[in-house]
Amino acid sequence: MTPDPTSSPRRAGDSARLLLRALGELLITTGVVILLFAAYELWGTGLVTDREQGRLVETLERAWREPVRNSSSEGEAAHAEQGSGIAVMRIPALGADWSKVVVEGTGREELKKGPGRMAGTGDFGKVGNTVISGHRTTYGAPFVNLDRLVSGDSILVETKEAIFTYRVYDSEVVRPTDVAVALPVPRRPGAAPTRSLLTLTTCNPKYSARERLIVYAELSESRPKPPASG
Repeated sequence: MTPDPTSSPRRAGDSARLLLRALGELLITTGVVILLFAAYELWGTGLVTDREQGRLVETLERAWREPVRNSSSEGEAAHAEQGSGIAVMRIPALGADWSKVVVEGTGREELKKGPGRMAGTGDFGKVGNTVISGHRTTYGAPFVNLDRLVSGDSILVETKEAIFTYRVYDSEVVRPTDVAVALPVPRRPGAAPTRSLLTLTTCNPKYSARERLIVYAELSESRPKPPASG
């Protein structure tokens, strides 16, 4: 029996179509997975941070209701555990309800909870430079609109013992490796600090980590809070 001369090309065509269909389905599946991951990074991670912020608020408020045991303490942040809440920061220019608990540390796990105080930098209200880092596009994106701050805008930081008001006086964009912004006197290695500064840092531009946006503020007012009663 003579073989059908069209059978081999037909089988080859069927195989090619099956291969293309499988490849198309794989690409669609991969695209869906990528979209789901991107959606989680942009919005889903915010749910994680919201939950952590709620827990931190409760823990911080409970701790603040306890009397101060040692009046000579060097500050809440000086003795805080990594990832624990140390202050509440409010920035009216970013919204009337903008309020975030600041945690101790700027590691990956700490920044999932909210803005973090960089280890080794100053305490709030003290002479020196307190550096706070935060995400811009994921995990609640606390600093998503940090670029909107201008000179004169206020940043309020509440601790157990006082409310500190800082005023923005400058901002800049730097390379991620430029650590001089975190010095006690920014950009002046070895200089002795004479002012109480607050430096906020985040990624720049949005959806990128190739730069860092830096906002500088200086302490303008300190209001002691009445001591908690035991």
